[in-house]
Amino acid sequence: MSSSKTFFGHPRGLATLFFTEMWERFSYYGMRALLLLFMLASVEEGGMGIDVKTGGAIYGLYTMFVYLLALPGGWLADKFFGLRKSVFYGGCLITAGHFCLAFPFTETFFIGLLLIVMGTGLLKPNISSLVGELYSSSEQARRDSGFSIFYLGINIGATLAPIITSYLGETINWHYGFAAAGIGMLLGVIQYKLTEKNLGLAGLEPNKLADPILQSKREKNFIVGLLIFAVLLISFIALLLTRVITINPVTIATASVYAIGGSVVLYFGYILLFEKLDKSEKNKIKAIAIFFLASAMFYFGYEQQGSSLTIFADRYTDRFIGSFEFPAGWFQVVPAASVVIFVPLFAWLWVWLSKRNLNPSTPKKLSLGLIFMGLGYAVMMGGSMIIVSGSKALPTWLIFTYIFHTFGEICLYPIGLSAVSKLSPKRLVGQMMGVWFMSLALGNLVAGLFSGEFDETSITTNPQLLVDLFQGVVSVMIVSGIIIWLFNKPLKKLMGDIH
Repeated sequence: MSSSKTFFGHPRGLATLFFTEMWERFSYYGMRALLLLFMLASVEEGGMGIDVKTGGAIYGLYTMFVYLLALPGGWLADKFFGLRKSVFYGGCLITAGHFCLAFPFTETFFIGLLLIVMGTGLLKPNISSLVGELYSSSEQARRDSGFSIFYLGINIGATLAPIITSYLGETINWHYGFAAAGIGMLLGVIQYKLTEKNLGLAGLEPNKLADPILQSKREKNFIVGLLIFAVLLISFIALLLTRVITINPVTIATASVYAIGGSVVLYFGYILLFEKLDKSEKNKIKAIAIFFLASAMFYFGYEQQGSSLTIFADRYTDRFIGSFEFPAGWFQVVPAASVVIFVPLFAWLWVWLSKRNLNPSTPKKLSLGLIFMGLGYAVMMGGSMIIVSGSKALPTWLIFTYIFHTFGEICLYPIGLSAVSKLSPKRLVGQMMGVWFMSLALGNLVAGLFSGEFDETSITTNPQLLVDLFQGVVSVMIVSGIIIWLFNKPLKKLMGDIH
């Protein structure tokens, strides 16, 4: 670990990781602001002219794989690459993916998406682990402070990205926006390599086996497996480019929902039936399963920021400031800015309530997350009624929706993450954290599929459909939140000594 303390009193390596993650989030949130709008835009407007169901499915699959590939990305870092190389390789893949998107060809578009999700899977989980390795086990307070600074970098990148990429993409040329995201990631990779020495020995080597013969065998098997994967991937891409095979994104996305849901059910069943857990541990696993459902439902609502809510911003929102019509993607600034503003307030609120024995339990905070999400979509119902009356909605409808969604995420995400880490048996912590992130993947996927219901022709014919779609989300979120609130005591009983 590095002993130099020149970055806000922290190891200099934190600055390296801060700016790398800032630019990675710049590229990711730049993509989120542009991707679906680019696919739905007509060919005459420089887009792909894809129908909303197909575009929503592609968007959902893209955001799903961003989370799912974090699992093999972490495994590759642990076993073969080490954290440091994994972050570098991931950054290079993301950069290459964005520059593929900068070319105006359908084939390079899908290759670019594939490279980005692979790169994010390598970079995202492992850069967070590197932050932790900068500190010794006795520096818990400084580690927590370091992660807070690191989290600030995430939100700076997320705030800057839509401003730049959306302006370039929506007002000049879509591919300029994608290229800007790639330039951001390239800057992140360059500064990472130039300042990598500040990381000291953190993440330099993977976890090797004690037996050198077994380690050598593992490495040879990995190389063989990597070559086989590369051949299969190149063959698959070649078949796509030559149109020998075609893919139906809607069918694949729908099947993926059942695949993820089914695999999670089977996994929890296996853990409860075949792992040697005592009654207390089994109860805690049941609590995690319920929290998984709450998280998946929440992110079904939250991740519509880049899909259905972006469609609403583009088609149905009055975005004029004088004679200037600002890009729809600029609304994506609001969630990141809201996090920066409101996280300190909520942190203070939990402490203030705790001193008065009024701090909500973990289940109640998860419940509040879902209820805030429902309230956000209730606001969207109000905005949609403006559309029914024949006018465009003011930006304030989306702004207040995003603020409510931020309140919900502050209540649910960090609390749920903490609860899973504390409820999991020690030998299953890594697996359970992986399952938790699968809830985010599932929520992203369903959000993408749901955005396919926002067909412009259908809504033009029947504007009330817009109200009905958002009303459905309100019902799901509010009812789910109330159910969890009502079952607070049984859930606390399952959690045992964890609060």
